[in-house]
Order: sequence, then C-alpha cells, then structure tokens
Amino acid sequence: MDQGTSGKQPGITDVARLAGVSVTTVSRVLNGASQVSDRRRSSVLAAISELGYRPNEAARALVRGRQRMVGVLAANTDRYGFASSIRGIEEAARRRNMLVSITVVESEDPDDISSALDLVLSQPLTGIIGVAFERSVTVALDRLPPTMPVVAVTLAEDGHPDLPRTWIDDEQGGFIATSHLLDAGHETVHHLGFPNIAHRGRTAGYRRALESRGARVPEMVPCGWTPQDGRRAVLESLRGDDVTALFCFNDDMAMGAMRAFHELGRRVPEDVSVVGFDDTPLSAVWTPSLSSVRIDFQELGRSAFELLTGMHDGRGDLRAVVQLPPLFVQRESSAPPRR
Repeated sequence: MDQGTSGKQPGITDVARLAGVSVTTVSRVLNGASQVSDRRRSSVLAAISELGYRPNEAARALVRGRQRMVGVLAANTDRYGFASSIRGIEEAARRRNMLVSITVVESEDPDDISSALDLVLSQPLTGIIGVAFERSVTVALDRLPPTMPVVAVTLAEDGHPDLPRTWIDDEQGGFIATSHLLDAGHETVHHLGFPNIAHRGRTAGYRRALESRGARVPEMVPCGWTPQDGRRAVLESLRGDDVTALFCFNDDMAMGAMRAFHELGRRVPEDVSVVGFDDTPLSAVWTPSLSSVRIDFQELGRSAFELLTGMHDGRGDLRAVVQLPPLFVQRESSAPPRR
C-alpha cells in the first residue's frame, strides 16, 4: 500500500489500522515515548515498514518545540538560477530565525528521487520549497505527502498549478530578448540553447518572436551551461559572416561566445550582437558589457519563503501565485547590424 503502488501516501491512521492499535499509540512510538509495550511497538514499526509510511516531521517538530526548518529541493546548487533562488530563501529564513536544509535531486531516476525524499522527509520541517527548474524536482514534488506544506518556484505559468508558487515567465524573457535584436534591424537571430529543455521556456520564446515577424528560424545550436561550452559551440557551428545576432540560453554561454567571436576576428557588437539571459553580476563588467534578460531569482526565493511561512502561520492561500516580470537590460553587446 505504499505510495508507489497505490498513488496515495499512507497516513498515521493507516499505520494504526494495520498494526491493530490506536492512533495515539502510533504517535507515542513515533515520538519515542516509553509507555508502549514491546509487542505494540513491534507491531507499529512493522506496519510503518510495510506501508512505507513517512511521519509528518513538521508536526512532530512543532510538538517538541524544536527549531523550525525549511527544506529546499533543487536539481543543482552551483548554477546561477538555483544558487540565487536558494540565497533568496536563506536570506528570508534568517530574518525569521529559521534554518534551511538543502537536498539535491540528482536526476529523474526513481532511486535518486526516493533517496532525496527519504533525506528531506527525515528532517523536522515546517515545509518544503521546490526550486523546480528541472523535471527531477517536479517529479519529487509530486511524490511528497499531501500533509506537507509545499511551495514551488518555477519559470512557467503552468508549473505545478496545484501548488502555491512563485514564477517568472521564462518564455516571455526569450521573446523579449529576440525581439530586441529584430527591432535593431537584424534579419534573423541565431541561438545557443540547452537541448534537454529546448521545447519550452526561453527557447520557445525565441522561436515565437522570429515566427511572429516572419523571420527565418535558424536551427538551434546545442550547448552546455559553461563559457567554455559557448566558445566551443561558436567555433564549431557559427563561424560564418551571416551570423549577425546571437541569443544565448544564459550569460555564461554568451560570454564564451563573445570570446570565440574575438578569436575569429569578429567584433561585438559591430559585426555580431550578442544577448544573454539571467543578468549575472559579471554581465555589467564584461567587455563589452553584456545585454541580458534579468530574472530576479533571489526575489523568487524570498517570495516562495513568504508563501510557505504564511501557510504555516495560517494566513496563506493554497492557491497563491506570485508572478515576477522578466526585464531586458540593454548594454554594449547589442546594436543594429552593420550595413
């Protein structure tokens, strides 16, 4: 009857029913109380094991008066979007004298999902924030117990529509960036993208902008996350003089691309305009400074924390949605094409 087979997370009443004891007895076993016989304790533990029951550590922590803690599920802690969102959560938590525990969901593999859930649910949490920029976290959020307060941080309007969430329209950001280059007079825009999520988000916005103008849609050039990946992709696939504008999936790719154009003897922005995404701190001090789409990841994290604590304090809305806008920041790397 575990969640993987029935689709429903077993509760404390299911444990009590299977063990043939009262809910109070199950609660005493979970809390380590001494006034339970060895026979009943063994029955409860056997039922917990058979059902795959995970106790609500949030409620237990409050009963015991333990330090409040917020759990964070993320697919990565290094990349800018994840790291900045987590930073926003941590800053908000410190103001409330709360702790933050971060669990990385390594992949969509069922074993990785289960390991992450076992780890996060073993802690005395008041709730969980899922930084759901990748599918591994999305899958993990879907498997959390319904009794656990959860807030999602997403980059799409339809991301976890059944949960309170904070989101920024990633697709609109891609549309804005590409439209900026088209408005400057470029006939089309090339794109360094990330292949695993090319069907949605900023890449989808890039394509929508070109199609809405009747412009040619070049094939996306697959790229990794790093500046080295961006440099390599340009040197291998975008050496031609027909490339006058390039929209990159993130700022790191864009900085690597600018280095590659320099090596090819092509000036930015005189010969080719480059636009990034995320508006990382280096964008403003790069040479030339990088035009980029600003995503306020820290505010996404702070807003998610406020939603979660509002739920905990009884003033939250289970349907609450906080939307933040993407903003285009024009700097030196983008200009009209040279005639």
